[in-house]
Amino acid sequence: VGEVITIGLDLAKSVFQAHGADGAGRVVFRKKLRRDQLLAFFSSQPRCLVAMEACASAHYWAREIGALGHEIRLIPPAYVKPFVKRQKNDMADAEAICEAAQRPTMRFVGPKSAEAQGATVIFRTRDLLVRQRTQLINALRGHLGEFGFVVRQGAGHVAKLVDLVAEPTSDLPAEARPVLTVIAEALQSVQAKIAVLDREIAARAKANQI
Repeated sequence: VGEVITIGLDLAKSVFQAHGADGAGRVVFRKKLRRDQLLAFFSSQPRCLVAMEACASAHYWAREIGALGHEIRLIPPAYVKPFVKRQKNDMADAEAICEAAQRPTMRFVGPKSAEAQGATVIFRTRDLLVRQRTQLINALRGHLGEFGFVVRQGAGHVAKLVDLVAEPTSDLPAEARPVLTVIAEALQSVQAKIAVLDREIAARAKANQI
């Protein structure tokens, strides 16, 4: 067995699995590593190719391990799956990642910088808030419908829903009004947060054009 040339790393929250192979693809080591051991382990390895599946935390570890001098390759999970030879587990996954990385025709994903990752957070957060807004609108519309109040669908009619709850002379039962007020206030809060994110997205887009 020669010197390790490629390391396949199966990422996890706490315990990682590393699979090292030499230039001929023979196993040099199989090793479990705790999160706090990971960087110390890679700092002790000769410079080599380190491959990981392109999952949520992969870009962070790509930056950290790459800073130690290793060459990093991120592989789409769908491209790793055909290389899993036996029952799926961390050890088999690490070996499959290592083998996939050695294929000359393999396609890789470029590691993202912290700034690039940070830029995507705003869009994911906005998507989350939009889903919450939809849930709140549907809940409010459904409850009001039970008492005979019908409002057209669409985010543009949210104000009408809120106004119906706030209208003191409406026929809403006293038992329902405080609870519906909670939903209406939550809806207004989410709307305001989406507006903040929309302004931030617009400002960033304008700054990037300069």
